[in-house]
Amino acid sequence: MKALLVVASDKAFKLVSFYTRPLGFETIRYRVPIKAMDNVDEVDPDAVIISAEDFPRQWKIIVQFIRTERPKERTTIIILKGSNFKYEEAAKASHLGVNGIVSENLDDPEELDRLQAILGRYTPTEEARVARRVRPADWDRLEFVFSAPGSGSMVTGHVESISVSGLSFIPDRLEDLEGLKVGDVLPECSLRAGSTIISTGGRIARLGGTMALAFVDMEKADQNTLEWYLQERPLRERRSTKDEDITRSE
Repeated sequence: MKALLVVASDKAFKLVSFYTRPLGFETIRYRVPIKAMDNVDEVDPDAVIISAEDFPRQWKIIVQFIRTERPKERTTIIILKGSNFKYEEAAKASHLGVNGIVSENLDDPEELDRLQAILGRYTPTEEARVARRVRPADWDRLEFVFSAPGSGSMVTGHVESISVSGLSFIPDRLEDLEGLKVGDVLPECSLRAGSTIISTGGRIARLGGTMALAFVDMEKADQNTLEWYLQERPLRERRSTKDEDITRSE
């Protein structure tokens, strides 16, 4: 599948690309709206993501142009909104046939969830499964550590969100990330999923207070183990709730 991105911000483009790739999307970027419109038929995108922050006037023209021949069911259109995006603009977007509106601040986990949820409705089941993200709760046992290349020191922290394809991780000490850069591959990572320890590599997609990694070189058996553990999450929640009820009744 193809996602056409009309985005000027390099940061927004990198984040959208990272989080749409597990859904099966190949991203094609245009910084000039008129060029994007000229190439819609050639690209034949399954989704179009437009930054209203970068193009506050042109986004409406692009949406109208696409909707003349491509209904919602054929091409998903998502608007990335900034701080100046008013309620009236949201109403216009709905009237024009936009499928969803997501904040340009994709560092916000809730906005990333919203982006993937909108796209997930229009992707094949298998690809949506791979990209489904989980935020660990008290009844989960998900832990992640990795060995920093060069120093060899173990970097610890906690998992903010996880899917079969990667995770977001908040390190305990930011200084442990010194020398790392986006695109680096961490070959020695350990992920605990319940009672199982999974060895994997991780490619850095984002650095900072929250870092994002895509799993690389994970064995198929380990992928199946992680998938099973994530799928069993509702059962763990029910067990946890039942245990709490028993404790309160004693």
